[in-house]
Amino acid sequence: MAPLVEFKDLVVDAVDPLALGRWWSSRLNLEVEALNDGDALLRGARPEQAIWLNAVPEPKAAKHRVHLDLNARDLSAFEDSPRLSEEGEFGWIVYADPEGGEFCVFLNPAQPVGLKDIVVDAVDHAAIASWWQDVWGGVLGTDDGYTYLDEIPGAPVESFDFVPVPEPKTVKNRVHWDVWLRGGARVEDIVERGGRILRPRGDDLEWTVMADPEGNEFCVFER
Repeated sequence: MAPLVEFKDLVVDAVDPLALGRWWSSRLNLEVEALNDGDALLRGARPEQAIWLNAVPEPKAAKHRVHLDLNARDLSAFEDSPRLSEEGEFGWIVYADPEGGEFCVFLNPAQPVGLKDIVVDAVDHAAIASWWQDVWGGVLGTDDGYTYLDEIPGAPVESFDFVPVPEPKTVKNRVHWDVWLRGGARVEDIVERGGRILRPRGDDLEWTVMADPEGNEFCVFER
């Protein structure tokens, strides 16, 4: 079956979007812009690098079910960040941002500083990765007990990594992604493949809020 959507933007909920955007700006090698509605926007050299920071009233209450992996040449930018992993525990270092959001840093001196992957916790990592491949294409693979999806059209990351966790999703994700409908595709087509509409497009909403089969929210835009 033909893919229905392509990647549009990454979105992060924040109690203080501008402050969090300023903090992330240097660590992702992106420029931050304050928006008139209280949100903030991180911009890169390419349109697909945009990260929207949306204002929400509630602080983080649970471990991020979707988090960011970063490439870095050294750890100097994270010296003041809470470290959540022990020395040598993983092949990467887990930190928390100023609002408590977990993220992982990989020391890759040969790679550009910035966003590397998007990681999604999953009860059935193989099934949900296959679902997303069906919806937006890409190349599916497995490695060391998790499933990844590479070469996603329009995505600014190497891959989406779907990793196994025992617990189901219980709260709204504070990190989600927006997608464009591809030519001729409809929201109803996503529903037919197993997606669920959480909030339909309407007079006060220019997009459709949906959830994948494991409940991960994403927003669907029409060109």
